[in-house]
Amino acid sequence: MHAGDLTAVPVLRELEDYAPVEAVVGNMDEPALQDALPERRVVEVEAVRIGMVHIPGPRAGREERLVGWFPGCDAVVYGHTHVPQLEQHRGVWILNPGSPTERRRAPRHSLLVVEVVGRRVDIEQVFV
Repeated sequence: MHAGDLTAVPVLRELEDYAPVEAVVGNMDEPALQDALPERRVVEVEAVRIGMVHIPGPRAGREERLVGWFPGCDAVVYGHTHVPQLEQHRGVWILNPGSPTERRRAPRHSLLVVEVVGRRVDIEQVFV
């Protein structure tokens, strides 16, 4: 899964050489990606529903807003801020992987590894 800002189609294609990619459009993506990728999507992995969006809106009320945008989801993945988040809100995982390339205000470069087995979700934050 990729929460946006792939920037260019060749980047998406390169990632797809490794594994299938579910992605949403980011604000830094070229027009071809803007045309090809949705703003929001829900992906089902085994018995888990995961909502995806790039821009989560303002910090105030973010978790409640994300849960509201994706009813029935077990997790919501978002990007844009480059600041990692790994917490539950009303029983829904709210996940921001941070960024492996541009950390901005985050303390370190990071990404998340999410493993789904049945209904179980295991999440590991990886610092790169």
